[in-house]
Amino acid sequence: MGLAVCNVCNYGKAPDKLNLNTMKRNLFIFLLFLLSVGIKIHAQKTTKESSSTEESYFLVDLSYMNDAIFMGRRDSIAAPYILPSIGYYDKSGLFLDVSASYLTSSGEQRVDLFLATAGYLFKSKKLSGGVSGTAYFYNENSYNVQSEVVADITGILSYDLKAVELSIYASSYFNNNSTPDIFLGLMMDHTFYGFNNSLLIIPRASLFAGSQYFYEEYYSTSRLGNRKGQGKGSGDTEPMEITTVEVAEASEFNLLNMELSIPLQYHHKQFIFSFTPVWAFPQSNATLTTEDAVFEEELENVFYWSAGISYWFNAKKRK
Repeated sequence: MGLAVCNVCNYGKAPDKLNLNTMKRNLFIFLLFLLSVGIKIHAQKTTKESSSTEESYFLVDLSYMNDAIFMGRRDSIAAPYILPSIGYYDKSGLFLDVSASYLTSSGEQRVDLFLATAGYLFKSKKLSGGVSGTAYFYNENSYNVQSEVVADITGILSYDLKAVELSIYASSYFNNNSTPDIFLGLMMDHTFYGFNNSLLIIPRASLFAGSQYFYEEYYSTSRLGNRKGQGKGSGDTEPMEITTVEVAEASEFNLLNMELSIPLQYHHKQFIFSFTPVWAFPQSNATLTTEDAVFEEELENVFYWSAGISYWFNAKKRK
C-alpha cells in the first residue's frame, strides 16, 4: 500500500528531502496497520456500550445529515442526506452494517450512495476501539466530495483517563484512478450523564491530518465544470470539456481539519435519539493547477449537523 508521489509535488526538491518524506510515509503506513482502528466505529462503540447488553443484537437507524462534509471539505452545492441503515452486532465483537444515502436536495432526489461495512469492536476496562472495512457504491451522478472513494479501512483506539477519553484515529481511503489517502486523527472527549444516565452529552475536539488524493479526484470529476451527471449538480445537459486539475498538496501529509462537536444521545428503553452539531475549521488550502491557471482555493469554516433515531433489539430472546 505504498504512496506514489506526484511529479508536481516533487519538482525541485532535494534528494534528502524526498528520503525524509518517504520515511514519514512509511511510518504513517506502519501506524495505520498498528492502529487500523474510524469515526463511524466510535459512534457504534458508544451505542454498544450504552445498550447495556452483552448479547448479540440488531441496530436499525434512520438519520438525516444537512450536508456532506469530509475533512472539512464540501461541494459548492449542498448534499443533504436521509440515511437508513441496519446492522448486526455479535457478542464476539464482530459486526456488519449496510446503509444507503438518499439525496434530498430540491433539484435532485435519488439514492446517491450504498455502503457496506464489516468490522470488529472491543472494550476492556480502560481500552476500547475497533477496526472496519467499508465499500462505497456511489451513484454515477454524485457530486459528493467523497464520490471517487471506493473503499476504506478505518478504526479507532481509545483510552479512558477518567477526566478525558483520548482516541487515535487511522484510516486509508482508496480512490478511483489515484493513490490511496492516509489519514490520522486525535480526538478528546468526555461523557456527561443526566436523567438517570439516559442522556449522554459528549463534548469533543478533533484534529485530522492526511493526504488529498481524494480531493484531487473530486476536483477533476465534479467541481470545476466536470459534473458527472445531468441534474442540478451537472449544470446543464450539454456535453462539457473535461478540465484537468492537479492539487499540488495531494501527496503531502498536512493538517486538514479541526472540529468541535457536541454529540447528544437520549436512551429510552431500546430507542436511541441523537443529535450532533459540528463546527469544522478546514486547514491547508489546496493549490489547484488547471490548463488555464494556478490558484489557491478559499476554505471556509462550516457548521453542519445530523440527527437520528435508532432502535436496537437482541438477536435472541433471553431465557
